[in-house]
Amino acid sequence: MSYLEVILPLPLPGTFTYRFSDLLYPDPQIGARVVVQFGKRKIYTGIIHSVHDQTPTDYNPKEILDLVDQEPVLTLQQLRFFEWMSSYYMCTLGEVVNAALPAGLKISSESILSLNPETVLEDLDLTEKEQSIINHLLSGDIKMSEVNKILDIKSPYNHVKNLKEKKAIQVFEQVKDKYAPKKETWIRLSKPHATEDGLDQLSAQLEKKTRQLDVLLAYLRSVPLLESPSSNEHGISKKELTQSNISGSSLKTLIKNGVFEEWEKIVSRLDGMKASGAQQINLSSAQLQARKDILESFQSKGAVLLKGVTGSGKTEIFISLIQDILENGGQVLYLLPEIALTTQIIKRLAKVFGDQFGVFHSRYSDNERVEVWQKIQKGEFNFVVGVRSAIFLPFNDLSLIIIDEEHETSFKQYEPAPRYHARDAAIYLASIFHAKTLLATATPSLESYQNALEGKYGLVKLEERYNEAILPSVVLANLVKERKQRKIKGNFSSVLIEAIEKVMDKGKQVILFQNRRGYAPYLTCQNCGFIPKCPHCDVSLTFHIHQNLLICHYCGHKSEMLSSCVQCNSQELKTMSFGTEKIEEELQLLLPNARIGRMDLDTTRSKYSYQKIIDDFENGHIDVLVGTQMVSKGLDFDHVELVGVFDADRMIHFPDFRSHERAYQLIHQVSGRAGRRADQGHVVIQTNDPEQAIFAHLKRQDYESFFNAEILERQQFHYPPFYRIIRITLKDNEKHLVANAAQFYAKEIRKQLGDLRVIGPVEPMIGRIRNQYLFDITVKFEKHGLNLSALKEFLLNSRNMMLSQQLYKSVKVIFDVDPV
Repeated sequence: MSYLEVILPLPLPGTFTYRFSDLLYPDPQIGARVVVQFGKRKIYTGIIHSVHDQTPTDYNPKEILDLVDQEPVLTLQQLRFFEWMSSYYMCTLGEVVNAALPAGLKISSESILSLNPETVLEDLDLTEKEQSIINHLLSGDIKMSEVNKILDIKSPYNHVKNLKEKKAIQVFEQVKDKYAPKKETWIRLSKPHATEDGLDQLSAQLEKKTRQLDVLLAYLRSVPLLESPSSNEHGISKKELTQSNISGSSLKTLIKNGVFEEWEKIVSRLDGMKASGAQQINLSSAQLQARKDILESFQSKGAVLLKGVTGSGKTEIFISLIQDILENGGQVLYLLPEIALTTQIIKRLAKVFGDQFGVFHSRYSDNERVEVWQKIQKGEFNFVVGVRSAIFLPFNDLSLIIIDEEHETSFKQYEPAPRYHARDAAIYLASIFHAKTLLATATPSLESYQNALEGKYGLVKLEERYNEAILPSVVLANLVKERKQRKIKGNFSSVLIEAIEKVMDKGKQVILFQNRRGYAPYLTCQNCGFIPKCPHCDVSLTFHIHQNLLICHYCGHKSEMLSSCVQCNSQELKTMSFGTEKIEEELQLLLPNARIGRMDLDTTRSKYSYQKIIDDFENGHIDVLVGTQMVSKGLDFDHVELVGVFDADRMIHFPDFRSHERAYQLIHQVSGRAGRRADQGHVVIQTNDPEQAIFAHLKRQDYESFFNAEILERQQFHYPPFYRIIRITLKDNEKHLVANAAQFYAKEIRKQLGDLRVIGPVEPMIGRIRNQYLFDITVKFEKHGLNLSALKEFLLNSRNMMLSQQLYKSVKVIFDVDPV
């Protein structure tokens, strides 16, 4: 026997040894999938990590159940990348593989119920529910997932358990492949009829059968058999033919009589791009210079930061670079922070590249993502546009990674592990292939800009907008002053309302930015002060007026809107603060003739919802678009002349060392949506304190002065980019237990790291999520002089030592390296 080291998609360290027969599986490939049993019953899809012949001495390995692939689904470069990610982000290799592999490539097991042939059912004392299960089993085996429908109850497990104990049934695991290729029925003329003579004879036979003759003529209109005899071999989709108003029953008769033959054909699920791919890109002199500078920087640097003002035409530069790479046979990955942004970019790319590129994001189904994966493996896609998870795709000759809006926090994965940052991981991925990385944004993250200034990255600047468009003017609306003068209407200052009216009179469009969805962040009783809270999390419930529900934005808990206070029965319930829904409602009252759209998580849940909202806005069917940070990310609209920013103070004063950086980036980016063509755009920022320093930087669109002020504070208080951070979160459903565990762990690591490097434990702002109590420990340490790998190993060993204590074994410990 020989042995495999297998990566299982589980949060367990290391690989697992299984044996296999050389006769059954003569040449198992590293990176191929195997089906293995883990524990007593569970079946998993594992990935072969290595092959060897060293027999384990302390246990007898199980044999693999099946080898799924003759060819690997993961490349050697991917496995190297995954091992780095596991090490750097302090998680298991299994967790990385679980995140990387599309769900459609994972084989799962399902519990199947079967009657026990050795048991006499008449001798058993069965309850009504148990008898109902048995009655269904008399007709054949059933899936565990079907039992709840049979019994019309949520949890059938007790009834199944009782039947097992009575030996009435057997339960076994059935392995099933999640991915199934899409098949369509196609038809063609059978060979005797697919000649000129055959067609003449067939036409004569069908002369009096007019409906059948119509079917034949419809087929010949779509398949030019006489001009191109080989076209009959390809045939036509049965679905396409039946859409041409022919008789379905006549077609069925012709197939039955052997005139047509039908077969199943595997077809792609991926939507084909409608654009021809013929558009030429013409770069301005500034863009040509930036392109030249990027290529020169790539001569000596692996990564280059392109700092280009909003509307400067960075996308055209990307397209030009991508064309060069594809012409030379290389592969390109183009990363974007949001699905909303991919929607608009895809249309622009399709005009140049047609359907010669792939798209990869979470709105694709499991099967669609598998097809993108397979097309990259086969070399059918050498260019992919995607969100952060696209870094896991199986490239084999990657030449360039473009990270657009590199400052965006959407590139950071929070839950579950690996908690990676796609920008940083992409730079390492590029190094594996000796490829180049282009980071691009108008508002770089402080870390990236500092790396560029220090010479770690190349730096290229594009300081003017495309076609000499002018940067927008910024006006501050003083809410304190307006309240005193009683000019405010709802949450709108008079300055903003007048600006909206003026822009709409010109037939132009408006974007309103409020980084909070829902109608109101919370509800309060005016009589006793009661605030409805989530029963599972330490947060107030957000009111959503369109659903008339109170919803927790952390765990998704929903409850009906209250008609009276549950504490004092008062009906004096009032919504506090405001979200995108409330702005939409108020604006409809203030401007009844305005056509208003809203783009936030609630309106963009379906696959094509982003596309529809963006298309409606682009085509002028929406006058005012209200949205969360989705509207700030790189969207390009011709007729937007005004951007309004709500609640700027809340963003600025959020208790986090990055709050000023994020506020500057968000407001600057959303401001950049205005005036991207001939007319200058305008931005109205509503604030209670117009004298804040950040507004002076925003008014001047002066990133450098903002960076210089912010970087001094980061250096003074020992924060990134000068120091590294690892946040350690401990979780448990017992508050006192997790508090004690956090104290124990912090005390242990302080012995080695000292008090200055270890902060906490502290209870975070939201101390309970999904009934789990949280405590945070922050390890903050200098960037140079410490062995990072040794430090991480020490933290993991300290975690293992703590969990070995009987008292703390239920506590979960989560490491977040470079949190944002």
